[in-house]
Amino acid sequence: MILRTHRFHGHNSLNFVYAKGSSFRASNMSLRVVLNQRRQAYRCAVVVSKKTSKSAVVRNRIRRRIFEQIRLNGEKIQKPWDIVVTVHSDQVAQVTSDELNTTLKKLLLQAGVLE
Repeated sequence: MILRTHRFHGHNSLNFVYAKGSSFRASNMSLRVVLNQRRQAYRCAVVVSKKTSKSAVVRNRIRRRIFEQIRLNGEKIQKPWDIVVTVHSDQVAQVTSDELNTTLKKLLLQAGVLE
């Protein structure tokens, strides 16, 4: 799990990213990012709706897996980005860690978050 300083708190923070952020899409997830100069470190949120999976166990597994991949790549994020990962498919729960890491890294590189 990522540190508390790297997590979002409250809905208004997410609304800021949804309103001002740039969007990047892969086959089963999308990424929305915005540079937040009012912070010192990056923040991340993972959104998995009930449409994706009705089971809370599966939704939480997806959330934990994505948070872990972001934690592993976190030292490469130098600027105070606000990052929201939205999952569109429950297949993310079954893909291998390498595939998930590749997909997420590709999106982060596309967005210019990773350096």
